[in-house]
Amino acid sequence: MSDINSLFSLSGKTALVTGSSQGIGYTLAQGLANAGATIVLNGRDQEKLSAAAKVLQGEGATVHQLPFDVTSHEDCATAVNAFESEHGAIDILVNNAGMQHRTPLEDFDPAMFDKLLQTNVASVFHVGQAVAKHMIKRNAGKIINIASIQTSLARPGIAPYTATKGAVANLTKGMATDWAQYGIQVNAIAPGYFDTPLNAALVADPEFTAWVSKRTPTGRWGQLPELVGACVFLSSPSSSFVNGHTLFVDGGMSSCL
Repeated sequence: MSDINSLFSLSGKTALVTGSSQGIGYTLAQGLANAGATIVLNGRDQEKLSAAAKVLQGEGATVHQLPFDVTSHEDCATAVNAFESEHGAIDILVNNAGMQHRTPLEDFDPAMFDKLLQTNVASVFHVGQAVAKHMIKRNAGKIINIASIQTSLARPGIAPYTATKGAVANLTKGMATDWAQYGIQVNAIAPGYFDTPLNAALVADPEFTAWVSKRTPTGRWGQLPELVGACVFLSSPSSSFVNGHTLFVDGGMSSCL
């Protein structure tokens, strides 16, 4: 029988979290560090990335910075290969980088639609493939893709975003189907409505916050630390037979009308 602490320990593991200079990505990186992992922060804003790394290092974490553009297949492969060569294995990948754009569908800019596809979907493929090629050689690895409540539900004005997050869930299933044979578990986390810097305007809107509170059985916005447990579970030995699953962390929103 395994010791319960060892089932959830990430000691000796290295985790790359994309889009991790703030918000969900930063919180997940912090949580994985608290579980014992070495953290590799990713983002395109070097100043924000350095600031985030400094805070985590001040908390005792071992942190690397790996700035690259997740929408570029070449940049992803180059950065991941260089890190593996210089620092060793990336054992855990959290594909968190993403963006939102709100416009009625009939007025949605096609260029912005393409940007959403590249940032929210193609990045999961680009970084996932680059990291998985090394995981396959080791016959082990954990990949967690960040989906959304919009993976299964829609709201006005964000149809393309909803499409991208539905694609993330199905890409997760495809990754698991192809890579489970190599000892890799690929799963997704689908957050509901969380109080994040990107949602600050919505949180400050009394009407929208009232809607979230009424629509969510838990009756409130989610708080970022409430995502950490799911991420640690899916990154740890305790999820060794969980594959291709999307775990909704949404206060019950996806379970009711």
